[in-house]
Amino acid sequence: MEERNQTISQRFILLGLSNVPHLQVFYFTMLLIMYVLMVSGNLLLFIVVRISPRLHSPMYFFLTNLSIIDISLSSSIVPVLLMNTLTKDRSISSLGCATQMYVSIALGATECILLAVMAYDRFVAICRPLHYNSIMSKMFCLKLSIGSWSVGFVNAFIQVSLTFQLPFCNCPYVNHYFCEVPAMVQISCGDTFINELYTYVTGGIIAMFSFLLTLISYAHIIFKIQKIKSSHGKQKSFSTCGSHLTVVTLYYGPIMFIYLRSHSKENLGDSYKTDKVVSILYTAVTPMLNPFIYSIRNKDVLSNLMNKCKGNQCP
Repeated sequence: MEERNQTISQRFILLGLSNVPHLQVFYFTMLLIMYVLMVSGNLLLFIVVRISPRLHSPMYFFLTNLSIIDISLSSSIVPVLLMNTLTKDRSISSLGCATQMYVSIALGATECILLAVMAYDRFVAICRPLHYNSIMSKMFCLKLSIGSWSVGFVNAFIQVSLTFQLPFCNCPYVNHYFCEVPAMVQISCGDTFINELYTYVTGGIIAMFSFLLTLISYAHIIFKIQKIKSSHGKQKSFSTCGSHLTVVTLYYGPIMFIYLRSHSKENLGDSYKTDKVVSILYTAVTPMLNPFIYSIRNKDVLSNLMNKCKGNQCP
């Protein structure tokens, strides 16, 4: 009980991305630019989808979910990092650390599942077009969305609870720029076997299952497209999947690298630096790129955005 109370009242020091002064300025500038672009791009995409009746379809419903996740995920991490860099005060309370960890795990898992759901949506649209409206009904889409969010948040609660049951023995230095599970486990002075096992198991179930479901969906899609005789038909069918495939590649890779490899204390090496770089990809870079990837490669979004702007309804 005493160790638990000590953990609750403890403050942690986030070591950030670098201690080199000129690199701090560079990182601050780049992260600020990426964050502004991320919020602007996702917010614009969300507004365009909401005010355009033509975009009120399952694919864009899930896309707005993705925009909310990207904004929330980055906003739980990047502003804190920017503030810490600006003020040079890198301390964070246990409650702040737990909150940051909870939000990042919950939204990260939810995005994994949603990307698989979006792949299934494309599978139904291309391989079962006559039954698309009956299969991807509003109620079914809502259930898929609620299920994705629920799994993410329940998993995060268990993960955070297990992490903050660990004793940290007055070791406040977290060699990361935010409170991520592997970084917190590494500074614990207790037995972390259960934590590592749970991370591997849930990471395998959520990340790998979602990734495999995505691969299976696209295997069927590619097989179906190959049967289309006209090159125009093939291009039109696959164009709806190109942007999603790009996002899947950018997101699943870093997530599986972070959570599905060994983080034992005997195997640290240069893992700290590697983890920081890889984490930047899914917490800042990918959320920034997502709205631009979906917009640039999607004629429906671009045409609706142009029409709204021409009609003086540009958000």
